[in-house]
Order: sequence, then C-alpha cells, then structure tokens
Amino acid sequence: MKTIAALPDGYTVRPAEPADAEALFDMLAAYNTAVVGFADTTLQEVAYCIDRPGFDRTIDGWLVLAADGLPAGYATTLGTGDRRQIDIEVAAKDPEVAGWLVDRTTQRAQEMGRERGHAEVTVDAFVCRTDEPLRAQLSDHGFTTGTSYHRMRIDHTGPAATPAVSPDGPVGVVVRRGAFDDATRWAAHEVINECFRGQFGWVETPHEAWLEANDDLPIFEWAQLTLLEVDGRAVAVRVCSDKYVETENCGYIGILGVVEEFRGRGLAKFLLHDAFALDAAIGRAGTILHVDTNNPTPALGLYLSVGMNATVVFDGWRRVVPVA
Repeated sequence: MKTIAALPDGYTVRPAEPADAEALFDMLAAYNTAVVGFADTTLQEVAYCIDRPGFDRTIDGWLVLAADGLPAGYATTLGTGDRRQIDIEVAAKDPEVAGWLVDRTTQRAQEMGRERGHAEVTVDAFVCRTDEPLRAQLSDHGFTTGTSYHRMRIDHTGPAATPAVSPDGPVGVVVRRGAFDDATRWAAHEVINECFRGQFGWVETPHEAWLEANDDLPIFEWAQLTLLEVDGRAVAVRVCSDKYVETENCGYIGILGVVEEFRGRGLAKFLLHDAFALDAAIGRAGTILHVDTNNPTPALGLYLSVGMNATVVFDGWRRVVPVA
C-alpha cells in the first residue's frame, strides 16, 4: 500500500462531527453550485450523512480545514455488504486537497477489504459530468468510467407541464401501498435485490441493515413504498422519498423495479404515472429519479416516453484495487 503524501501547508484534517454540519453544508453547497449551478443538498442531508448508519465517521470520513478553520474539503469511504464494493465521495476546490482525499479514501477502501479477507476491492465514485477537476483527479488515480447516469425530471406545474392523471390499476395486479409489517418489508427487499442484482454499483445489503438504514433516513417513511403483487407474489416495487422536496419541491423515486419475467406488462409505467399523480395532488412542482443509461432494461426510453427529461448527467468511475 503506497504512502500518502502530507496535505499542503496550511491545511489540517480530522473527522467531521455533528457540530460541523452547518459549516460543511456551506462548503458543499458552494462546491455544488460551482459544478451544477445550485446547492443540490440540504443541511438535513449533510447532518444525516455525517453520522449515518453503517458509517464510522471517526475512521471513514475526513474533514479538511483551511488555515481559517473553515472546511476546505470533505470525503468519505462507505462500505456496504461484504465490503467487496466500496463507494467514495470527494469534494474539495483545491486540487491538491482533492488528490489527497482520493488517495486517503482509496486507502481506507483497501483497509476495509483487508479486514474482510478480500484480495481486491472495487472502488466506485459518482461524479457530475461538469466536475472536470475531480474527473481529472480520478483519471490520474487510475479510475475509469463504467457507466453514466441521468437525473430525470417531469414538471407538474408551469407552461410545459403535462397534467398528471391517476392511472387505472393494471388488471390482475394488487397495489399494496406502504410497508408497515415485516412480511411486506421482506418482500420489498427481495424484489429490490432481484431487480438490481448485477447492475453497476449495486450492493446487496443484509436485511437488518436495510431496515435500519430506512428507519433512520429522515426523508423516508414506510408509507412511501409501494409493491405490486400478482397472484400473491410481489413482482414490482417503487420507493419514494422527500429527497428533493426542500431544494426543488419535487417528489423523488429512489427505486423503481420490476422482476424480469413481469417486465413488458406496463407495471413500471403504471408506477411512474401513479407517482406523478400523487406528487401533483400534494402540490409538488415535479418528480425526479435517476437512471443508469447502461441499464439492461430499456429504462431510459421508458422515462423519456412518459415525459421526463435529463437535467443533470454524472458518471460512475471505478477502480479495482489490490488489497495487499
């Protein structure tokens, strides 16, 4: 494992603490505004991410401070499942600080892999297409692009809006709204894993960890999960949240999936139109979701066909790192 150079003069580093949330939000909002034109985060989201379930802020996060004591960089290494696949996040205006954080997060990913007895780990980073400095850093550190994502949006208000009409339920399909009991949550989790297994960046999470993460997420309630059932079997799932309510007054579809043998029956389109109608009914300006453009299903075409448009493009960068 290579030795990491020291931070540039004038900078110090320590773990972020809950009390840092406001100052860190200011830094990240300014960083995102320079990249995509708006803050793209909230104080609530930053506070949650500092101390989220499964994340040890004392060893898996780095807050870089400038000489004036204000945040100048932040990065995290987030391992899920068996730690074979690990996500890193890096934000820093100074390229030397950004490079140091890429090194440190990658090294921590190696440490996670060693702790689990792996020979190598896959390290992923998800970066806005317009963030040229960070893209250059990742490239210089041996990362390559593996896929691209679009943030899709449909408007429910304004001159370009299409009226959102609540669709009729598919024939022979039971729509189960909310996951308030153990059996429904088990079924939903199984469908999610079945739908996304093998896709870029997807890591199956143990059920108890999945429950804990959802219970602790301040922008999610179990009422926002919808299952579709055919002959008593769960075959499709939609998980919504309030991720973009504060910033854009939009609903968010975080997960939308249909098991393979039930695709092509209009179930995903029903779940989309149903979400649009629900969001419009409570005054949301629009509905947002993300799509992997290399998805093995024709998801991007589906979203375009129902009136959604791409607003932000970002890429999944990947590096396979030996642990030894």
